[in-house]
Amino acid sequence: MAEAAGGAFRPAEGDDNLLTKPPYIGANRRNLPASSLAPVAAKPNVSIVLRRLTLILPYLVLLGGCAKRETPAEAGLRTGTLLVGNLAEPQELDPQLIAAYTDQNIAVALFEGLCALDERSSQPVPGVAERWVASPDGLTWTFHLRATAKWSNGESLTAHDFVASWRRVLNPALAAEYAYLLYPLKNAAALNAGQMTDFSALGAEALDDRTLRITLERPTPFLPALTAQPVWFPVNPRALAKFGDANRRQSAWTRPENLVGNGPFTLAEWTPSARLVVAKNPAYWDAASVRLSQIIFFPTESPDVEERNFRAGQVHLTYGLPTSKLATYQRENPAALRLDPFLQAIFLRFNTTRPPFTDARVRRALSLAVDRDAIAASVLRGAGTPARSFTPPDCAGYTARASVPTDFEAARRLLAEAGFPGGRGLPVLELQVRNDEHQPRVAEVLQAQWAKELGVSLTLAPLEQKTWVQNQQTLNYTLSGAGWIGDFVDPVTFLDLFVSTGGNNWTGWASADYDRFIAQAAATPDPAARREIFQQAEILLLEQAPVAPVFFGTRAYLIHSSVKGWEPSLLGLHQYKRVYLQKP
Repeated sequence: MAEAAGGAFRPAEGDDNLLTKPPYIGANRRNLPASSLAPVAAKPNVSIVLRRLTLILPYLVLLGGCAKRETPAEAGLRTGTLLVGNLAEPQELDPQLIAAYTDQNIAVALFEGLCALDERSSQPVPGVAERWVASPDGLTWTFHLRATAKWSNGESLTAHDFVASWRRVLNPALAAEYAYLLYPLKNAAALNAGQMTDFSALGAEALDDRTLRITLERPTPFLPALTAQPVWFPVNPRALAKFGDANRRQSAWTRPENLVGNGPFTLAEWTPSARLVVAKNPAYWDAASVRLSQIIFFPTESPDVEERNFRAGQVHLTYGLPTSKLATYQRENPAALRLDPFLQAIFLRFNTTRPPFTDARVRRALSLAVDRDAIAASVLRGAGTPARSFTPPDCAGYTARASVPTDFEAARRLLAEAGFPGGRGLPVLELQVRNDEHQPRVAEVLQAQWAKELGVSLTLAPLEQKTWVQNQQTLNYTLSGAGWIGDFVDPVTFLDLFVSTGGNNWTGWASADYDRFIAQAAATPDPAARREIFQQAEILLLEQAPVAPVFFGTRAYLIHSSVKGWEPSLLGLHQYKRVYLQKP
């Protein structure tokens, strides 16, 4: 899942849950001297009253100044409200159109698929489907839905709703970037490409309200994990119909007053660039297990601001942590620091449709001129490891043999072969980066490395999340920093990004050989043979270099001691229904 950023934290005014108002002084009356609270005569002497007020006022000022205000985190413990830093202002809450990881963090609170993913194992567990079975040939799967599954408006959630939702995803008019995750379904790719128009031919059939039969193009053993992805989530077709064409993007159906979901929470408030609030959904099939009453997601532009918010008791969880603060927390407050494994690749994305990156030699030269060890030492400081392949190591038993070394001499030769000896003749390159903790600092290291070793001039363009993502989606960039988090634990979630027709291939690169490798792997049931095909695909990817790997991530963040049930997650996502707050 692509990453995102943007937005600044600021508590909303007048919010009683956050207790942003000063404490009521009258609550401290018991601490005043008894004489000052004695009743006055029916006809008081004005001078006496004034003198008494003069004596009382200093006590009131003192008490008001000394009273300890309840922090939002403390108030959340009392009200069951989890306060979460989420880095980015949400771009999209329609689960079938989500392209950013930070939006997915919210979507899993509002919606639920046939399956969910267990945090520790990354394996599928029952969601809307209470059980499922596959045929011996692996081509037919039958999912049995819970009788108690409902939409947040009280309607029953049926197998027919899933079928309608998947037909919507695959409609070319919707142009869903993640539609390719449904391609294991029979005829899905042809329908999405417009080569077929009869959606009844899709390999998804509701046998009755509670029984869903899926027919596949090819065996897909990780199908249950796929159904835990937002693009597979159901959307309520009747709620969509209220707002016009179901295939129209940016529909009003995702506003708080309109959104109908099926997850453990419902959308209660969305104040742009301030906060997004979800509240417990009483219609959820497992509502009895949900212990939080609310979750408030805060978009925070700066990791430094978010860290200060944590220390001030403004949030229970941060999205990340400035690497400059890692050593301090390890030394002074290790209980608050979490360093979790994270299935994440950070890389450079080249726009191969724009010179000079139409030439693979230039792209490869810049990739060879990335000193990944220097970046890990000066920028990451333990919050990541150098990446010399694109796919993270030991991904479902796959570790790439292909590797990109740091070789400045080879990089200089390639540049000269391409007609740019010593960097002469190359235009000044603009590197667009997300305005987050790592990308601008990595870009500064690259700027110095490339200038010194290659004679290449690089300018930096930090952007907010919305512009950064849109520019990559529309190829409105030359060179960009990028990140990808695995949707499930399998190399295909990284390598199928670069299929020429893929909705998330934002490089402009197309290779018939690469497409053939990915298609061949999809049709290969033997795990070892499948991994070997991926090896060939990754060799080609790194040689052609539409991307340059930089580092693999580790998720460093802060967590309040009152947060329970927050398990380490390789994919970074959590089942909020398992999370609760308890006094330490």
